[in-house]
Amino acid sequence: MRAPSPSPSPLPARCHLCGRHAVKAVHKWHLAEEAYWEDLRPGEGRRRPRADVLSDAPRLRLDGDWRFRLAPTAHGTGPGFADPLLDDADWDLLRIPSHWVLEGHGDPLYTNTAFPFPLDPPHLPEDNPTGDHRLRFELPAGWPEGGRTVLRFQGVDSCGAAWLNGEPLGWSTGSRLPFEFDVTVPLRRGENLLAVRVQRWSAGSYLEDQDMWWLPGIFREVELLWRPDGAADDVLVSADYEDGTGTLLVRALDEAGGELPGVVRLPELGLEAPAGESVRLPVEPWSAESPRLYRGTLEVAGERIELAVGFRTVRIRDGVFTVNGSPVRLRGVNRHEHDPDRGRALDEATMRRDIELMKRANVTAVRTSHYPPHPAFLRLCDELGLWVLEECDIETHGFIYAGWQGNPPTEPQWREALVDRITRMVARDRSHPSIVIWSLANESMVGESFDVLERVVRRLDPSRPIHYERDPSFRNSDFSSAMYPALEELEAIAERREPTPEGVVAGSPDDARRRRLPFVLCEYGHAMGNGPGSLDEYQRILESSDRMAGGFVWEWIDHGFRATTADGSEHFRHGGDIDFQPNGGSYCIDGLLFPDRTPSPGLASLARAIAPVVIDVAEGAIAIRSRQDVVDTAALRWRWRVEDDGALLAEGLLDVPAVPARGSVVVPFTAPVAGVLTVSAELAEAAPWAPAGHEVAWGQRIDAPTPAVRRRSARVADEDGVLRLGDALLDPRTGRLLSLGGVPVDGPLVDLWRAPTENDRGQGTLNALAASWSAVGLDRVLHRTVSVERDEHSVTVTTRSGPATQTLAVLSRLVWTAEEGALHLAAQFAFTGAWRDTPHGHHSVTPPRLGVRLTLPGGYADADWLGRGPGESYADTLDAVRFGRFAASIDALQTPYVVPQENGNHVGTRRLSLSGPGLPPLVVTGDGFDFTARRWTSEALAVAAHPHELRDSGHVVLNLDVRQQGVGSASCGPALPERYRVPLEEASLELTFRAG
Repeated sequence: MRAPSPSPSPLPARCHLCGRHAVKAVHKWHLAEEAYWEDLRPGEGRRRPRADVLSDAPRLRLDGDWRFRLAPTAHGTGPGFADPLLDDADWDLLRIPSHWVLEGHGDPLYTNTAFPFPLDPPHLPEDNPTGDHRLRFELPAGWPEGGRTVLRFQGVDSCGAAWLNGEPLGWSTGSRLPFEFDVTVPLRRGENLLAVRVQRWSAGSYLEDQDMWWLPGIFREVELLWRPDGAADDVLVSADYEDGTGTLLVRALDEAGGELPGVVRLPELGLEAPAGESVRLPVEPWSAESPRLYRGTLEVAGERIELAVGFRTVRIRDGVFTVNGSPVRLRGVNRHEHDPDRGRALDEATMRRDIELMKRANVTAVRTSHYPPHPAFLRLCDELGLWVLEECDIETHGFIYAGWQGNPPTEPQWREALVDRITRMVARDRSHPSIVIWSLANESMVGESFDVLERVVRRLDPSRPIHYERDPSFRNSDFSSAMYPALEELEAIAERREPTPEGVVAGSPDDARRRRLPFVLCEYGHAMGNGPGSLDEYQRILESSDRMAGGFVWEWIDHGFRATTADGSEHFRHGGDIDFQPNGGSYCIDGLLFPDRTPSPGLASLARAIAPVVIDVAEGAIAIRSRQDVVDTAALRWRWRVEDDGALLAEGLLDVPAVPARGSVVVPFTAPVAGVLTVSAELAEAAPWAPAGHEVAWGQRIDAPTPAVRRRSARVADEDGVLRLGDALLDPRTGRLLSLGGVPVDGPLVDLWRAPTENDRGQGTLNALAASWSAVGLDRVLHRTVSVERDEHSVTVTTRSGPATQTLAVLSRLVWTAEEGALHLAAQFAFTGAWRDTPHGHHSVTPPRLGVRLTLPGGYADADWLGRGPGESYADTLDAVRFGRFAASIDALQTPYVVPQENGNHVGTRRLSLSGPGLPPLVVTGDGFDFTARRWTSEALAVAAHPHELRDSGHVVLNLDVRQQGVGSASCGPALPERYRVPLEEASLELTFRAG
């Protein structure tokens, strides 16, 4: 019989600032005498950290309209602002929770790694916008007599100081962490005046450089909590699981950390037991795949506290991350808190929507990058089922600009603030079953303080492992970890043969230990703009070894703010739209969701790459492999369908036995008719996060195309100075197509360039493909017709297409023939010259696309195609789209990335039909070409700063490509693999056009 996990330790009962009991300590600090916002201490006058619990004790939400005035310096509007007699009638009204910069008071600022103030710790410039907030309120008539009343702030950015009825309560830093004051003495039965001063910058800001918008304000709830005499000051829940048996220990603690009597009730289990007593009983385990919660209460001193108990045990065994004894692989995303209108002031409905979208996209885990989330989010993770890696509110990335000199984890004077943050996080959240890993910090390098933080976490909660990525020795971590490795590097990690990093001696005990650790890929697949690519390949490697505990794609949502132009056009602002330096530009637009939570194509790529089952459809059999770690596939229903050219020929349900976790099965199956066979896995019954029938996975078998039957060719004829070939007219001088079936056409011209994606731009000079394209002039190619030759049945056009200054070019040979209303194009392309990006030939250059561009009448409005869809696809994302027949308007083919860039490509197209009022249908057929169709050129797409700046050119620009390169994730990640680039090799493209 295994003993239960060691009980978490109670928190120290005395204030670490003055030694008095923390709940009583209210220091008389004075704004006129002390610049507390530059104090290295984390706060003053606060109660000790504790769990965030829900109970039936009275509480009063203080949200709503507060009086507000913004001042230019940290001293605010002056020392008298907290006086209840101050007339604030002419102050502005500000809704709370909020960020004042999103309510018309200043601007939000975005930096990636740089501090937006001088690197002069702990000092801040005099220019330090500060918001003074005042709220008059009355206690409800039924507010109890006696007991105590606590004032809780769930989140204040970056430093908040509070007064009640003119009495100073204290101050606190740690923006994404709660703090409380005991207000029993100053609170009145009549009218009360709560005053809160919030500095935009404080010493705490040096610990919060987290690649996000700097958003000051009271952005989470403010509430009064009544505490009965003898009530529990803190609640700790330990709920282990092993072999069908749960071990439950619920502790109620007083202010000094001592045990209090109470009664624990879990009605579903028939449990009624004293608090503080360990109880063993048969239970179902909690997991992200089956989030089994037992709801109940803890009754202490007349208060009923809600319990949501999930039984599970987290262990690392022989270098493998396990939950309840089963190896677990995290299929996760990184999540910042963001709303396009309210910033980090999220409501619970938005949090629930996030989790529903994650679950529908097959996400099983979330890293709370880079701070503790709102406590309601964790309650929802418990309920709906997500593994959580919770990260502390610590990042000191900006010290890189000082060569990491003075980095807080290396400086003893910062230790109290660091310990305070980790303590508040663990104390608040350690009873949540969804949290399976603690993360000490993000990108804060190394330092002795991490030894202390590790000890604090293990003392407060010995039941969970610890993660910290930035220290290459991983001495304070139970995991090895990395960000943005190339596929080859990740393969080496999976095989435990990764290179020894700088700072670790090869072959040393430290080196051996780090190789024994399980591995978490804490950031990969940077989803900035069009991308990320290769998610399926990353997932394959993450599944190749039990060492691999999974990974987290960066990141969940674009951090854009909704804006409207004078003409009513809506768009989203990013950092570069704010006139401020330093500036992280559009680097905050890097999510799988657009700012309004519309899923991007990247989310579809992730959903397919991490689907809970893999379906391999072969001739006569269907192989199914489960990626689930805990439960079998009994909750899934299996459906098959056969289609031909979009027409449904046959369909039915497939009888599949329940596949065990990480198991597989082969089901014999032969479709009754020939065609494209698609097999889908869907929810058999509704889940709390999706309806019945929601598709979670699919697989396909696609027949090869039937070769076209060639008929008798039409003759070439001269007609009024042009060449007629069937229904087509060509320019005899340039060989360009002038019309087809009466439809005006301009082209085709060889096209070698695309509007750069964010990933094409790379990181500065690293992997900057777009810069190399521009350096050699691929964005301004000039064309020279070498020859136009004709014979009885064909026109052959030879063209040289290349940029100024360079010898590099593409020689194209286009052979036109026609038959019975069809125009055939057989194109051959050859590369010539020096494809290098400097006169000295230092770097090779490959074009982002190889194909032709045509300009068509703007009346074409709709597209119908047979090929990959319905979403866009590229060489390294095509696994996310299925083969079929799809239809969309030309406008709907565009993906509205916040920053305009190449989008809307479709790989593997066999037929494309364009239609519009008053125009004959234009049909293009071929054997797997790429196409894009839009109302503007790539050049216009490249210069637009926002989608609303793109103007209809009056034409439809149609690109038909042999190939377009992949998208990758080089905006913050490895270079695009060579196999997804356009090779400098001869290529051909065969197309057939019909109009009418």
